[in-house]
Amino acid sequence: MRILVNGVSHETEALQLAAALGELGYGERVVATAVNGEFVGAEARARTTLAEGDRVEVLAPMQGG
Repeated sequence: MRILVNGVSHETEALQLAAALGELGYGERVVATAVNGEFVGAEARARTTLAEGDRVEVLAPMQGG
C-alpha cells in the first residue's frame, strides 16, 4: 500500500505503524509519531492499523539550545 511519510510517498507491506517504522529504518529509534494528524504514542504503534493513503509524520528529538 502507498502511504505518505513526512510528505514523501512510500510503498509498504506493513499493516501496523510499528512495522512500517521498521521498514523505513526507524526501528528502535526514539521518535514521535502521528497518523493523519493524530498523535500515536510508542505503546500504541503496534496496534495502530494503516490504510492506503494515510499520512504518517515521524519526528526525531533534537539537541541543542
